[in-house]
Amino acid sequence: MSSEVTSNGAPAPVAVPATYTFPHDKLKRRQEVTGRTPLILVACGSFSPITYLHLRMFEMAGDYIRFNTDFEVCAGYLSPVSDAYKKVGLAPGHHRVEMCSRAIQQSSWLMVDPFETVNQNENGEPEYVPTAKVLRHFDHEINTVLGGIEGTDGVRRKARIALLAGADLVMSMGEPGLWSPTDLDVILGSYGAFIVERSGTDVDEALSTLRQYENNIWVISQVIQNDISSTKVRLFLKKDLSVRYLIPDPVVDYIEEHGLYQENQTKEPKEKGKESASGSSNAMPLKG
Repeated sequence: MSSEVTSNGAPAPVAVPATYTFPHDKLKRRQEVTGRTPLILVACGSFSPITYLHLRMFEMAGDYIRFNTDFEVCAGYLSPVSDAYKKVGLAPGHHRVEMCSRAIQQSSWLMVDPFETVNQNENGEPEYVPTAKVLRHFDHEINTVLGGIEGTDGVRRKARIALLAGADLVMSMGEPGLWSPTDLDVILGSYGAFIVERSGTDVDEALSTLRQYENNIWVISQVIQNDISSTKVRLFLKKDLSVRYLIPDPVVDYIEEHGLYQENQTKEPKEKGKESASGSSNAMPLKG
């Protein structure tokens, strides 16, 4: 897999703060379908804020996997990136984790793992966690710490860990120099990825440079096109436009309550229940 493994071949544990607890309350610990390999889907991203497209990706993947593969999905995880990523429009990690948590409250199988957002360096500052390391983290927590997933025959088996991402990510993987070859070998060679097509992206072109991993990459078509993005949501907020029905209502409420994405972050958050008729905030414009 990589150099970061134990003597028995299992992924080495990744150091985390003592206060961190791996979420597994919705993890299916026993399979329901005989003859299938247990699968865990992991989506890494900014989620600033999380949108309905992020959630639909999991549902599309679940349907695709059920009808086209020999896997059984046992859980889906959202893994918000560390604040060290320093992307434009990135809200503080604890806010993004909370928004994701509110967005998936009604889901029976989706969870939010704060692992990336709580990682710190020796100076107590946020530390960026590469995607390969994130996948090894899930492998360790589910297959080593929890002992894998029990099959219908009562035998415990290793769950397959796979990345769930949009086509833009796999396109970046195909660009020379953007990704470490070692990390790509871990992500696509050892684990694999389910890629959801997006309008305006040429997945075939990207895959042509990743032929060595073609058996570990599954492409999911969007039957109903959806191009909602966090960037567009932030732009709407900047223009003081409503973002209802672009993102889950609990996320809209959280953004307003905490005054997120405002140009002047010192402005008092909007009081709950004082929303305008359009559903948008009366706050100052936000950074795009």
